[in-house]
Amino acid sequence: MSKKKTKNKNTVVLVGVLRSWRDRDILLREKWYRIPLARMPMRPFKYIAFYEPAIFGCEGKCIRYYAKIRTHETALRRELFSDESHHPRANERYVKFIVGPIQKLGHPIQNSGSPRRISFGFTTLQRLRSSRNILQLFRVPPTEEVMQNELRREGIPAIPQYRIVEGKRRFRLDFAILCRRGGIAVECDNKKAHSGKSAKKRDMAKDKFLEKKGWVVLRFSELAVQYFKPECIKKIKQVIRAKGGVENGIIRSEPSSKNSIVFREAKNAEYYRVSVIGKDQKNKR
Repeated sequence: MSKKKTKNKNTVVLVGVLRSWRDRDILLREKWYRIPLARMPMRPFKYIAFYEPAIFGCEGKCIRYYAKIRTHETALRRELFSDESHHPRANERYVKFIVGPIQKLGHPIQNSGSPRRISFGFTTLQRLRSSRNILQLFRVPPTEEVMQNELRREGIPAIPQYRIVEGKRRFRLDFAILCRRGGIAVECDNKKAHSGKSAKKRDMAKDKFLEKKGWVVLRFSELAVQYFKPECIKKIKQVIRAKGGVENGIIRSEPSSKNSIVFREAKNAEYYRVSVIGKDQKNKR
């Protein structure tokens, strides 16, 4: 393989977020994208890929478009948007990237299953063109999938991607186990997403909030989930027993086949998808 081809495959791509329909229209029609100067990544990059979040409905939670950067310039927000002279960030500086033709991936890169929170991130042109999901794109080990498989194998009725809302505060748990004497939050911390200062600060705020509400937070590192699964499950079972057992089942003490667990049909399972603190968790939607 020639050095040029290898270099092209390793070309750095920034993954940005299209936060509104207007942002996407500007990208597709006017071919530019903005990043607040204060949040501008230090690492150089030649391409930008565009993540579309859940606000785009059935078209969201994926990356479909990317483009090569032609040039860039700095500008105030009010200069970028003439109708936003009274915007709270009207005088903040942004980097405006002018891009070339918008290219569409052969297949969207999905953020499904156990969705990841997407902000700015880096990948390569090769991975962008070959990845099928966000985990592959960022080379993140599927720790949540591994944990979910273990929880199912052990008959532990855990709810993935459980949301907790209190006013404007919103938290998403990797897994929630609802026990007779309170909940257990099981968090799988892969190194890539949880090692930065801002990530650690978010995790601490989340843990503090949950603990005040009577939850037990169990955080397992990527290493633990990958190589010490029995120890992780043992710890989870200990806390479940301390919490009086799960609401809709009996947790085994010894590993056995997935069919040997005895627990009644969780008819309220759907009611637990969103928990609003201060209200009855079993309130029907």
